[in-house]
Amino acid sequence: MAERFRLTLAQLNPTTGALDDNADTARKAWEEARRAGADMIAFPEMFLTGYQVQDLVMKPAFTADAMAHVERLARDCAQGPALGIGAPYAAHGHLYNAYYICQGGQVTARVFKHHLPNDGVFDEKRVYDSGAINGPYAVGPIRIGTPICEDAWFDDVTEALAETGAEILLVPNGSPYHRGKFEQRLSLMVARVVETGLPLVYLNLTGGQDDQVFDGGSFVLNTGGKLALQMPVFDEGLAHVDFVRTAEGWQAEDGTKDTLPDAWEQDYRVMVTALQDYLRKSGFSKVLLGLSGGIDSALVATIAADAIGPENVRCVMLPSEYTSAHSLEDAAAVARALGCQLDEVPIDGPRAAVTQALAPLFEGHAADITEENIQSRLRGLILMALSNKFGEMLLTTGNKSEVAVGYATIYGDMAGGYNPIKDLYKTRVFQTCRWRNDTHRDWMMGPAGVVIPPRVIDKPPSAELRADQKDEDSLPPYDVLDAILEGLIDDEKSVADLVAAGFDRDTVKRVEHLIYISEYKRFQSAPGARLTKRAFWLDRRYPIVNRWRDPS
Repeated sequence: MAERFRLTLAQLNPTTGALDDNADTARKAWEEARRAGADMIAFPEMFLTGYQVQDLVMKPAFTADAMAHVERLARDCAQGPALGIGAPYAAHGHLYNAYYICQGGQVTARVFKHHLPNDGVFDEKRVYDSGAINGPYAVGPIRIGTPICEDAWFDDVTEALAETGAEILLVPNGSPYHRGKFEQRLSLMVARVVETGLPLVYLNLTGGQDDQVFDGGSFVLNTGGKLALQMPVFDEGLAHVDFVRTAEGWQAEDGTKDTLPDAWEQDYRVMVTALQDYLRKSGFSKVLLGLSGGIDSALVATIAADAIGPENVRCVMLPSEYTSAHSLEDAAAVARALGCQLDEVPIDGPRAAVTQALAPLFEGHAADITEENIQSRLRGLILMALSNKFGEMLLTTGNKSEVAVGYATIYGDMAGGYNPIKDLYKTRVFQTCRWRNDTHRDWMMGPAGVVIPPRVIDKPPSAELRADQKDEDSLPPYDVLDAILEGLIDDEKSVADLVAAGFDRDTVKRVEHLIYISEYKRFQSAPGARLTKRAFWLDRRYPIVNRWRDPS
């Protein structure tokens, strides 16, 4: 009979800092692996602590606590399959991103991450030391090499493991989503398989942490890069992979191969998951938002309903004399279609009181954007009062186009705890609404069907802070604006590059100026779901005070 080795992949969702809960999750998964006859269960990178822990891992008490949890986990899981789990390791003045192998009641091997990512959302060189390239470790009949996440993005670690006797590669990951990320991972892992001639297991976290969503999608590749198993994206689960020793070495038997949803569905799932986990892991069960009758707040309300159920979403309409009858009707239609509570709090009275209080100081000055911002800030004040009174997290509703150019009022409509659409340009907001109207999935807690009325999608966007106001009074058309923003922000193109591509130079310069002068607003804005490689926060770190402008 051929020699066999069963590996259980634990594609699960830890909570950062919840060491007891994460260890309990690991124990339960280990028990299930034992019942399934596994020889080993593997968890993703830094599973015990959650990921990313950022500077928290530099607190000695935290890292000591995490290491003690690993030792207890090893003792508790002595009689059964080996256990591989990610956690920090500190010794002799060094701190490592480590992967622990536990067998027979003790830690039998530790692997230290060698390549520390230092771009995008990652800043691991700030907190960890680079470990030496480790050799393989033995579990039963097989020798396993473990390049941790980034270590498999380069060929030196995997080739060293192959040269020192590894028979399969197990890659634990904490790899967050951005658009197109899965294809990038798969391509790189196929390259490692081709170079080493070894089967490879890619194991990723799931779940949301602050702005990032770890999208799972774990997979197994046999020699030649042939896909043997594909776990679903975003969903938690355990998968049992059977390796069989052949004349050509160990090979994985074929398992289930889930298909990936398209980019629109993946983006939407990220926004839902990010909000869902941000609330759950922060201790919130209900949200509220200002529902204006416009497309952005309608989409945020829909995402919230899909994340936690419409019964847990409070929508609030805050009309002024500039609020159109259509907006009142559209807000009511959205709330009704979703099944969310809708309250109405007019701001006329508070606005009159503020106007009267400021009148002596404003005398002789014409009305301008100041008065418009008072309306927005009154709405923010009322919404925050409701949030405080009822314990509901306030959601903000600014899309990436508005966040980029500062088309939002600080301490007004920017007030709140989380922004699900912060990394979604306005042109994608329109398409996402159409997609959601046409699509429903089992993981959505909101209703199926048209939940965002076509009139909300089709009408010209307006902040409705003065008579007959339209966004295009102050901004280029959104298709033009978004193309310029993608060039300047996502692609770091120069003004000259965009002019050469056919954009008006004065328009590009004006947009560039708005981006730079709005940095202070973004610095104080709520976190939001990361969808791209250039989301506002960790991906793009610019100075708040900055006098440079592109001279081209």
